[in-house]
Amino acid sequence: MALTKNERRLRIKNRIRKVISGTGERPRLAVYRSNKEIYAQLIDDLTGNTISAASSRDKDISSAKATKAEVAKLVGKAIAEKAVKAGIETVSFDRGGYLYHGRVKSLAEGAREGGLKF
Repeated sequence: MALTKNERRLRIKNRIRKVISGTGERPRLAVYRSNKEIYAQLIDDLTGNTISAASSRDKDISSAKATKAEVAKLVGKAIAEKAVKAGIETVSFDRGGYLYHGRVKSLAEGAREGGLKF
């Protein structure tokens, strides 16, 4: 029997997480994408803490009338701003089992434009 889309994504996510983990100096930039929204977190896996987060539901981003890909780019820039304020320059990118395509790619490009390196 074939895997459902979600089962396939979770299998890929677990395969990625075996390799990628975040530290205090180089946290993991985790992406979650729903049908309407997109979320990004900077996570220190050693302590289990979320350093900062940004999403398309934030007031300044949700008020922007734009396509989903453009909103994802704004979320990437917002998480990069918060990371730079926290003194973080490099991150490990965790695409969460999603293809590096569309909104996930836009978020990554926005984060790179904001000053993050990965």
